[in-house]
Amino acid sequence: MNDDTLRDLKKAIDEGFRAFTRTYGDPIEAFFSPLQSFLISAERFMTQTPWPIILLLVAVIAWLASRSWKIVIGCVLTLLALGYFGMWEDTMKTISMIFVCTVLAIAFGIPIGIAMARWDRLRATINPILDVMQTMPSFVYLIPVVMLLGIGRVPGLIAVVIYAIPPVIRLTDLGIRLVDKDVLEAADAFGSSAWQRLVNVQMPLALPTIMAGINQTIMMCLSMVVIAAMIGVQGLGQPVLKAIANQYFTLGVFNGLAIVGIAAIFDRVSQAYGKRLQKHLEVTHGN
Repeated sequence: MNDDTLRDLKKAIDEGFRAFTRTYGDPIEAFFSPLQSFLISAERFMTQTPWPIILLLVAVIAWLASRSWKIVIGCVLTLLALGYFGMWEDTMKTISMIFVCTVLAIAFGIPIGIAMARWDRLRATINPILDVMQTMPSFVYLIPVVMLLGIGRVPGLIAVVIYAIPPVIRLTDLGIRLVDKDVLEAADAFGSSAWQRLVNVQMPLALPTIMAGINQTIMMCLSMVVIAAMIGVQGLGQPVLKAIANQYFTLGVFNGLAIVGIAAIFDRVSQAYGKRLQKHLEVTHGN
């Protein structure tokens, strides 16, 4: 293909995408307005709730998930340190963003993973798409989303979800496929329907693997925070970008460490919950 043909092809694709954006941009934006309301509500709750209540809420969630006082104390001390260094509001905005992204990734990723586990042809179709999604540079996700929806929270949210969803899809598929065939045969012998077998047997036994996928998705959401800040996502990413632009060393390091702190909280709590599930299921399965 010569240079002129390639240039014409690129020009035609770009113009086609711009025409699509002009025609369907407003309806697509209206379609995502409930998502914006959800994100704004979550952000408002996290930023306007008094900090002692947020600390108590985090401590309760950490305890229910891990049953470990070490993890609870670690979570509370990390958040207190972030508040002490004046990063509380940005931290709350980032946590609300990660929460909404994780909810969306779970809501879409787990059903797709279940469908892939049930139909090999669908798995063969989706796997190459997931490969592309996981190897595509994260900046590239921003281009079509910004062209469609402009700058703001929702475009950033969509870009983060697209970037972070592959692990939960893959590990849901893997977890269901790894369920022991003897257990499935026993469920069939008791007259379970396909739905009952999925809900009562496959999903509970696959849950630790699915939790590992959710953990990886949360980590990938956090890794995308700084990049999403480029298109208007508020939180800890924006001070990092400001630090890069103005060479503010301490600002960049402190906010970078804050992101690490949030990642540690999410990681320890979700991993501890996954391990508890594994032990519980081993005892149940053993009995």
